[in-house]
Amino acid sequence: MTIQTSKSSYFSGQLLVAMPTMPDPRFAHTVIYICAHNEDGAMGLVINRAMEEVTFPDLLEQLGIEMVDHSAAIRVHSGGPVEVERGFVLHSPDYVQESTLVVNGQIALTATVDIVKAIAEGRGPKKKLLTLGYAGWGPGQLDNEILENGWLSVNANPEIIFGLNPERKWEDALHSLGIDALMLSENAGHA
Repeated sequence: MTIQTSKSSYFSGQLLVAMPTMPDPRFAHTVIYICAHNEDGAMGLVINRAMEEVTFPDLLEQLGIEMVDHSAAIRVHSGGPVEVERGFVLHSPDYVQESTLVVNGQIALTATVDIVKAIAEGRGPKKKLLTLGYAGWGPGQLDNEILENGWLSVNANPEIIFGLNPERKWEDALHSLGIDALMLSENAGHA
């Protein structure tokens, strides 16, 4: 079995935290795990936008998968505005398939129906986050957004990524940098 690993430097394996001045409302107050970032662009998953309108049992029914282990039900997240009908599972590397991208020693990404079936059967990865869609950037686009203060880069912490309270992840990610979200201003200014 061949396991793909992320070879790019850049921001792969990092969390991006949207600044309050983020001009794109689709990304306001988001936290994105960057799965891949290189000279060709970037791909990441929004980890703090749980969907209310789509549940894991709904998704399984649509895929024709029976839920064997009901304790395995997880929340479905909106991973970004690109390919919103496609599923991605960010997970611990205790579950690896040939198509799994192992981003670093703590986080892996699998985008096959096999992992969804494994989760439904209770044999999936220990830690997991399921998204529909992803966030994508063309060459240099993410770099420019970071230079324009649209994003802060934060070391990825599995406790934040797989935390059960998506509403707290933005503040938790900022707090990991020692920043109080209440102290950030949406208005830029000069002294």
